[in-house]
Amino acid sequence: MSDGITIYAATGNAGKLREFSESASGDGVTVLPVPGLAAMPEPVEDAATFLGNATLKAVAYSRLAREAERRSLMVFADDSGIEVDALGGEPGVRSARYAEDAGFGADSGLSKDARNNALLLERLSGAGRVPRSGRFVCALVLAKDGEVLLRAMGSCEGEVLDAPRGENGFGYDPLFLLPELGLTMAELSGEEKWQISHRGNAFRSLLDQLKVTKL
Repeated sequence: MSDGITIYAATGNAGKLREFSESASGDGVTVLPVPGLAAMPEPVEDAATFLGNATLKAVAYSRLAREAERRSLMVFADDSGIEVDALGGEPGVRSARYAEDAGFGADSGLSKDARNNALLLERLSGAGRVPRSGRFVCALVLAKDGEVLLRAMGSCEGEVLDAPRGENGFGYDPLFLLPELGLTMAELSGEEKWQISHRGNAFRSLLDQLKVTKL
């Protein structure tokens, strides 16, 4: 991997950007947000897999960045979510839109995360006392000028609780128990979560590939 490499994250999430940047700094990599990302049209995420959606985003944003900046940028995008075994892998790639897809709780006044969590618990309740095993999954794809350069996957195994615990994190974190720790993702500090999370594992894999790839 060459010195002083810069890669651009196709996310406006400040927390994700901070995690990516801090993790990459020890490997001599700088992570910056894609310039002008907020004004770029969002690609339709209609792939059947996390890797497919991450690829769609990385390819689209790397092309848009090339047009906007008039230079080539290495852009990476992620797609992630939770798979619950008792529900046949749901919510999967629709994790962020789980309640929205079902028209669940639209008039409840709850946040999107709260509605997603409530629907997951309702569907698990309907499935009976089955194993609550599942995993968080993250796919990361790095692209340049619309061409895929690298792909990485990461996961984190756990169980889904009957009720949320913890105030940290977001999404399904309060329901996701890490049995070996006895804590949910939402009960971990940001640093602890990054060390074991699906997103942290995927990004470390991407950095490892950068170390041995001449880009």
